[in-house]
Amino acid sequence: MRSGTYKETYAQLVALTDSRLVWFWSAVLLAVLFVAPYYLNAYALSFLTLILITAMGALGLNILTGFTGLISLGQVGFLVTGAYAYAIAVSKFGWSPFAGFLLAALVPAVASLIVGAPSLRLKGLYLAITTMAFSFIINSVILEARSLTNGARGIRVRHPDLLGVGTAGDVAFSHLCLVFALAALFATLNLRRSRVGRAFVAIRDNDIAARAMGINLQSYKLLAFATSATMTGLAGALYGIYLSFVSVEGFPFLLSIEALAILIVGGLGSTLGAILGTVFIVLLPEATRLVFSAVSGGAGGLFTTGGQELKSILYGLVIILFLRFQPRGLVGAWHDLKRAWVNWPLRY
Repeated sequence: MRSGTYKETYAQLVALTDSRLVWFWSAVLLAVLFVAPYYLNAYALSFLTLILITAMGALGLNILTGFTGLISLGQVGFLVTGAYAYAIAVSKFGWSPFAGFLLAALVPAVASLIVGAPSLRLKGLYLAITTMAFSFIINSVILEARSLTNGARGIRVRHPDLLGVGTAGDVAFSHLCLVFALAALFATLNLRRSRVGRAFVAIRDNDIAARAMGINLQSYKLLAFATSATMTGLAGALYGIYLSFVSVEGFPFLLSIEALAILIVGGLGSTLGAILGTVFIVLLPEATRLVFSAVSGGAGGLFTTGGQELKSILYGLVIILFLRFQPRGLVGAWHDLKRAWVNWPLRY
């Protein structure tokens, strides 16, 4: 069993991992995710697809908030922007799905520069309020631009055909989401180890010291906004396809709270934490419903009649509990468990 991590070359230092065991279990997990859609029923498969899409958005927010330390409550604005960019390009203009995904990445990135530029001198609560206001402004613009967005009526979106392969089936679409999620994961892991990622972390830890080291705060903050919005916009496009219909009502502000809850639960600034937090938060309402249904059959129906309100309560409760008892999130709990296992019986 490994008792420490020692690097002898620069190649070992920048490698994703030097553990063959990690590569083995990663390959097993990838194989399971690829095969699972063929055996899951439609209900379970919808949760798997939703986890993959949500993970992309969580990784995008993790770049902005976890890596760079810029608190954002406007992720739903980038989600809906990416969804509408794809829907307008493909459904209204008849462009190819590739062009739709390209616009779903570029349009939110441009929007992030517009909202990010005035926010360069803001921090903490003020930045969070500014990004939250952006999400409400985007919704108002979408509702008023009826000739382009159909206003409150929304736009119907069909599953795309990519390289001659249709994704109309649930299995094919889940594989498409898996490809996007894996690309987002590897992009995030490599970004964190790059010069840009180290600059993001330096800004998060101490922006004054980062400026003294020659890091251009304005440029890197805007780059963090754009990178996060690009990834989130693609997640929004996939979410719109998943819903088969893009409208403002399909992207409530609760999604921004959900994304922030994912980072807090998983572990702020951790890529693994974003994945673990996504699985936890997406499955939390369903797990709670099953528990309530087992205890009292009538209580489970509350998740049908008041689902959004109960989700808000659950997210708020989970955030409070994790901040109080496990501020490092699930990743911190996992590291504590590994440390206890390795050091046993000399833990204390």
